Amino acid sequence: MLPRAILFDLDDTILSAYGRPELAWPVVAAAFAAELAPLTADELAAAIVAVSNAFWADTTHQAFWRMRLAEARRAIVARALARLAAAGRPVPSAATGDRLADRFSAYREEQMCLFPDALVVIDALRSLGVRLALVTNGAAEPQRGKIARFDLAHRFDHIQIEGEHGFGKPDERAYRHAMRALEVEPHDTWMVGDNLEWEVVAPQRLGIHAIWHDPVGQGLPPDSPIRPDRIIRRLAELLPAGVTT
Repeated sequence: MLPRAILFDLDDTILSAYGRPELAWPVVAAAFAAELAPLTADELAAAIVAVSNAFWADTTHQAFWRMRLAEARRAIVARALARLAAAGRPVPSAATGDRLADRFSAYREEQMCLFPDALVVIDALRSLGVRLALVTNGAAEPQRGKIARFDLAHRFDHIQIEGEHGFGKPDERAYRHAMRALEVEPHDTWMVGDNLEWEVVAPQRLGIHAIWHDPVGQGLPPDSPIRPDRIIRRLAELLPAGVTT
C-alpha cells in the first residue's frame, strides 16, 4: 500500500545529477591533457577523486560547501595539485586548476537529466492521492533553476530547499518541516533518495519508511550497518502492482 505522503530527494533521485564523479573527472581532465603534460589526465583525475571523497566525507563543513559548489570544486582541485606537487610531480598553474574545476561544474550541468521514469511516476503518485514533497539540499538559486528547467514545481505539494530554509538533511528539522507542510506523521511517510545518511539513517530515526534509490545497482557498501527499509533501482518500483508508467 502507498503512504499518505512521500518526501523525494532531487539530485541523483529524480535527476541524474552528481553521481559517479570518478567517471566525470577523467572526461574533463582529458580535455586539458596538453596543459597538464607531463602530468597525465588520468593521474590528475585520480588525485582529484581521492581528495574529493575525503573532502565530502568531512561532515563538519558539508553544509557550508553545499552552498558554494563551484568554489568547493576549485578548492578540491587545488588540494589535489598540492598533493601531487608534494609528491614531486609537475603540476599546472593554479589558474589552469581553476579552469578545470569550472569546466567540471559546467560539464555536470550539461549532463544533468531526468531519470527516464521520473515524471510519469511522480504524476502517477499524485493521481493516486499521495501528497508529495521535494526536499533538497543546496543553495537556493541553482536548485530553483533545476526545478524550473525540468518542470517540477507544479508536481509537488511542498518544495523545500536548504538554502531557502536555513536547514537541510540530515537535520531532523528538514523532515519534520516537510511533514508538517504535508500534514502527515512519520508512520504515514516514505523518504526516497540516494544518500544513505540523509535519506535512510536520519529518516529512520524519526520513524519514516526509508527507501534507498540505487539506480546503478552498486549495492550497499561492504559491511554497511545501514539497512534501508527498501532498495529500488527504478522509481517505477514505488508504484503499486498493476499501475504502469
